[in-house]
Amino acid sequence: MDRVSSFDEPLKKLLGGATAKVMAEHLDLHTVGDLLHHYPRRYEERGKLTALADLPLDEHVTVVAQVADARILMFNNGRGKRLEVTLTDGSGRLQLVFFGHGVHKPHKELLPGRQAMFAGKVSVFNRKMQLAHPTYQLLDASDADEATEAVDAFAGRLLPIYPACKQLDSWRIAKAVDAVLPSAQDAVDPLPAALREGRGFTPLPEALLKVHRPQTKADIEDAKARLKWDEAFVLQVALARRRYADTQLPAAARRPVADGLLDAFDAKLPFTLTEGQEKVSKEIFDDLATEHPMHRLLQGEVGSGKTMVALRAMLAVVDAGGQAAMLAPTEVLAQQHHRSITEMMGELAEGGMLGGSDHGTKVVLLTGSMGTAARRQALLDLVTGEAGIVIGTHALIEDKVQFHDLGLVVVDEQHRFGVEQRDALRSKGKQPPHLLVMTATPIPRTVAMTVFGDLETSVLDQLPAGRSPIASHVVPAKDKPHFLARAWERVREEVENGHQAYVVCPRIGDDAEEAEGKKGKAKKKTAEEDPEKRPPLAVLEIADELRRGALAGLSVEVLHGRMHPDEKDDVMRRFAAGDVDVLVATTVIEVGVNVPNATAMVIMDADRFGVSQLHQLRGRVGRGSAPGLCLLVSEAHEASPARARLSAVAATLDGFELSRIDLEQRREGDVLGQAQSGVRSSLRMLTVIDDEEVIAAAREEAVAIVAADPELEHLPELRTVLAALLDKDREEYLDKG
Repeated sequence: MDRVSSFDEPLKKLLGGATAKVMAEHLDLHTVGDLLHHYPRRYEERGKLTALADLPLDEHVTVVAQVADARILMFNNGRGKRLEVTLTDGSGRLQLVFFGHGVHKPHKELLPGRQAMFAGKVSVFNRKMQLAHPTYQLLDASDADEATEAVDAFAGRLLPIYPACKQLDSWRIAKAVDAVLPSAQDAVDPLPAALREGRGFTPLPEALLKVHRPQTKADIEDAKARLKWDEAFVLQVALARRRYADTQLPAAARRPVADGLLDAFDAKLPFTLTEGQEKVSKEIFDDLATEHPMHRLLQGEVGSGKTMVALRAMLAVVDAGGQAAMLAPTEVLAQQHHRSITEMMGELAEGGMLGGSDHGTKVVLLTGSMGTAARRQALLDLVTGEAGIVIGTHALIEDKVQFHDLGLVVVDEQHRFGVEQRDALRSKGKQPPHLLVMTATPIPRTVAMTVFGDLETSVLDQLPAGRSPIASHVVPAKDKPHFLARAWERVREEVENGHQAYVVCPRIGDDAEEAEGKKGKAKKKTAEEDPEKRPPLAVLEIADELRRGALAGLSVEVLHGRMHPDEKDDVMRRFAAGDVDVLVATTVIEVGVNVPNATAMVIMDADRFGVSQLHQLRGRVGRGSAPGLCLLVSEAHEASPARARLSAVAATLDGFELSRIDLEQRREGDVLGQAQSGVRSSLRMLTVIDDEEVIAAAREEAVAIVAADPELEHLPELRTVLAALLDKDREEYLDKG
């Protein structure tokens, strides 16, 4: 059997069809290689028992414990039988229940004093934690003569606990791993020999044996160090090769011109740029002046002035004879950007129009819902070059859209625009345009290196002068209802002082939404039984309640994604003009909405939003000279993780700190965009938050290797492993960076 094919062997050949089917469907494991890279989540020391005291509710768990007591109870006038077994481990107790015909075997085997491994889903019955019908495996020898030998072998062993599913317990996975473990000898080692020896890493076959069947804790550490490095290194090589390929593409250099549009714009700015804006602008202008396309990620705190930096880059490109396109994720945001950019530019945005500046250019908007005439005019302005700047949604990518000379694409990145979209925009330039990706979510350095590894990174971490601090507080609506009443009083006070407020809800609450769920009745039932399960609060309902109650007499309007674009634009305009006191909205206001007079925000059901999202939302207030106030309303229990998350948001305005907290609380897969795409993350051992040094070191090595040998001609093993990692899904995922 050759070296690659044993890893490519389908699992059904070795494990049988039924097991292989469950592995494929529920764990996304298809080949021997997949299973060998399905690492244990943790290890039980067989002499040590799992703490029953902190079992998570509603999760599938594996516990090692001792039987304290077992008894059969009759119910239904003797027609029904139930076996109740109590487990103990010194930290707590856990009840097991077996019903009907399922009681005979466990009744014979689960005798007091015996130790076993149990797996099942934790539920609560009569206020006690329990596992109903768990699967189990005895861990002690049933024959007294074997017992002493068994105890010796048993006490010292480290028991791997695998990520499992309801259909397949950890120890069944362990047995399957035993069947494929001999193939570990055929592992293709991606690390160049010099690198492996230089860093003193365990050979890969040995690392795989040690991670699955460790003899000691040192074995686990050895294996983890090696396997983490492999993951970081292979991913960084893939990214380094992408960066290298990008540097080989031709692009038109776009150098700023003296006394052009950019200088005219700078001259009329009513404020000076921050040091950070100056520094980042220089990085961008240096990139634009080269004959290879810029690929830069601009990350900045909410309100750090990213749009200003992007606009100056666009003006420089227009000066150099090119056009610039800004791609926004939603129509509300595209309209908002168009409005704020034309306001900032003034007569410079009226090129070719009566009263426009000599230096000016046209700034056009292009969205899917525009009227035919306006759309036709915008398309004409683009193809003739009359419009130097276009701001739009995905509508920009359509075939009909032609540019005179596209020089720069700015992506205002709420979500990742896919490789097809990026390529579609690229192909609209005579040569590949320069690319600037903006994100308002502060990203820890390691995540930037992993998720956006094919982009150079610039960070804006200074807030412009005149920005006000934002005070944030958690409002526990359930425990202290009078706090919520006070929150609405605070909103009224802000309005009486001449300011405005936002109220944010997780849901719209219209018929279309209810119909989508088709669960209206079921929802009502669970809400009565368990308030935790009630549907999230909705914009339309809360707006009605506020108009009739706490905010009666104020002008309260709604804004959500299902409104007609003209209607949305009208509401936003009136809010910006100060004609609306309170805007009740969904997260459509999350990014880019800029109303300096809005000073207060109340976020309803705040625990239903992620940390980064709350930070983004909060950034909509305190944008003027008056201090901002953000109230996070929640019914979550005081001791719950949801409340801890809200307290963290209330405690700091530092987005980078919050992004670390966010990352620690979420699975890596979410961060890497894998959970959404349903593709299993290629990071199984590496955690981007804890392994910063590994990722940084791997990136350095990867850059050096790719610079010396871009095609990896002298490293066939690395090329083989790279091809396996970058199957179609992952290739696309990387491309979306």
